[in-house]
Amino acid sequence: MAVTPYQERVYTLLSQIPSGKVSSYAALAKALDSSPRAVGGALRRNPFAPEVPCHRCIASTGFIGGFQGDWQDAPSGQNQNKKLNLLQSEGVQFDKDGMLLDQTCWWDSFKV
Repeated sequence: MAVTPYQERVYTLLSQIPSGKVSSYAALAKALDSSPRAVGGALRRNPFAPEVPCHRCIASTGFIGGFQGDWQDAPSGQNQNKKLNLLQSEGVQFDKDGMLLDQTCWWDSFKV
């Protein structure tokens, strides 16, 4: 599947987030000199998931956020359950409301 140069930049940075860590749409946007909504748009169209780990991107508030284009039902719903399961398998935990429990899981050391 063809991706735009912008999507390629987003996916390259996203791939830097280690397992067991999360970053935010805002942190990715800052590293790209872009906007969180643009980052979200690129992640929604990620054809390489989960190898390019869009599940490791959450809201800057610590909320689990959307996954595979689905934000409305977060933190419940089929897509959010997939995201929760992927992150929990990496050791990242959220409370029942979808909020990140361990603040040491944040990561923003992007190499641009």
